[in-house]
Amino acid sequence: MNALARQQQALLDALFVERVKPNGDTFLTGARGLMAYRANAHALAERSLLATYPVIAQLLGDESFKLLARDFWHHHPPTRGDLTQWGEELASFLQVKPQLAEEPYLGDVARVEWALHRAANDTDRARDPASFALLSTVEPDALTLVLSSGTAVINSVYPVASIINAHLKHDPALVEVGRKLRAQVPENALVWRQGFRPELAECSAAEAVLVQALLSGAPLLAALEQSGGLDFNQWLPPAVQTGLVLGARPLAAAA
Repeated sequence: MNALARQQQALLDALFVERVKPNGDTFLTGARGLMAYRANAHALAERSLLATYPVIAQLLGDESFKLLARDFWHHHPPTRGDLTQWGEELASFLQVKPQLAEEPYLGDVARVEWALHRAANDTDRARDPASFALLSTVEPDALTLVLSSGTAVINSVYPVASIINAHLKHDPALVEVGRKLRAQVPENALVWRQGFRPELAECSAAEAVLVQALLSGAPLLAALEQSGGLDFNQWLPPAVQTGLVLGARPLAAAA
């Protein structure tokens, strides 16, 4: 390894690699200048993770979240220059932290927040109201529905949609969320992009199956059959109004 390569590796170690003292404390080997780089990296990690996971930050508290961000930075350092693409592994990281074992719902909350983050940074798809005429002229096994960009469904055994909306929108009330947590109420979280804004709502099991089937490219007929009897005529109008469904396409033309 030449001198330049050694210097580059030293900088990377300073930013990402923790050293452990015999007493269990962590420290960093290298010059003081590299310590400054590492301090800046920690601050960058905290800001970046906070922008993506504001509810996790509220649930953990300021100091605990800062420590989490630093720890996560060392275990899952960014691999791209764009830090908006960093942080997807936080959900699985939270689930293996023994000190968070009493908050097992945090992993699913992080999954929903990552879906919201992706939806916020996705590209808008245009609505095509005229295409809904296909629903009356094309057989449902030969067409599919066009969903909003950023659409995702996260199935959870915890009330994740309620937890996040309580912290971001103050609805439902935290008292109600606490009741759902104690009662172990499961929720399916539906994420989509409405205009320039990511949206989150709880959805029924039937709607979750329908949306997941459509996301996988299934024909509308098959998606409805998998949903187990969802009333399509009642579901479609609000789905169109909220921007979840943007139009319809013949299956051969669906993307």
